[in-house]
Amino acid sequence: MMHFIRLMRPTNLIIIAATMYSLGWYFDSIFTLDYREGYINSMAFFLLVLSTVIIAAGGNIINDYFDIKADRVNRPERLIITKHIKPRVAILTHWIFNLVAFSIAVYLSYMFNTFWYLFIHLLSINLLWIYSMRLKRTLYFGNIIIGFLTALVPVLVGIFYHQSLDFTFSAHLQEKVNVYPFRVLDPRNYILWLSFGLGGFAFLLNWAREIVKDMEDVHGDKKLRAKTIPIVLGFKRAKQIATLLLLVTVFGSLGFLLFSDAITDNWIAFIPAGLSALFWLVSLQQLIRSKSPEDYRITHKTIKLVMICGLVLPAYWVIVILLK
Repeated sequence: MMHFIRLMRPTNLIIIAATMYSLGWYFDSIFTLDYREGYINSMAFFLLVLSTVIIAAGGNIINDYFDIKADRVNRPERLIITKHIKPRVAILTHWIFNLVAFSIAVYLSYMFNTFWYLFIHLLSINLLWIYSMRLKRTLYFGNIIIGFLTALVPVLVGIFYHQSLDFTFSAHLQEKVNVYPFRVLDPRNYILWLSFGLGGFAFLLNWAREIVKDMEDVHGDKKLRAKTIPIVLGFKRAKQIATLLLLVTVFGSLGFLLFSDAITDNWIAFIPAGLSALFWLVSLQQLIRSKSPEDYRITHKTIKLVMICGLVLPAYWVIVILLK
């Protein structure tokens, strides 16, 4: 049982669920009078989070299934499939997970009278399969696909709230909305703007992290004749690209924060952003100095901490405002 849990990468799954509930809690704090009536307490939102986590778990399984040869070189101590779990059991589990997630997507699409959930879930399932089987070790497409799928996590929450909320506000609710960051006239625009903004943040950071992971795994990838950025363009150019992505992310995030009234009115709201900036500086310094696979492993884990701090920022804003 423990080997199955390790295979699904529970830490990543927890981050996905925490990101979705963090953003959902933030939207609820704006649009509901009573937290007990919030949309994150609904069965529909739970099913959305569950289906997203299940697809990610299935993607992790199929990724390891196609990575057996490379992992024997890059991470022999972490090899699970063939060593602890039979390949046919892994592939069967993958398809069971996908079937469950797809069934939930069908239900949500029917419930909200939309094809968005069906389309996004089906797209994610197929992209994870194609990525693991063919595109993972290509020059650009593999990194871009994983970044795109990571960005879909907050975007899904935005779509859910965009469709769920009743946008007929009382005067009290409109006044409550106006004290939050990014005062807007149309809450629909705010929901989508914030969701896509966080999605872009996750996309760029995860793309940089995937390039660093490719540098970490270069020895095994060479044996598989992969065409990743470090192999084709060299380590120097790969570091430059990853550094550029990190720089774009931090400047984009600064612009995001400078327009936030919650940040300018209360220095305490700087804490997660400050931690994210600190980890960003550490990851940038580590990236420049990295030479060994172990160095690159530390770097990509540090970039993940940058992502975590940024993606849970909406929930932290709620806590700050509640404590006022």
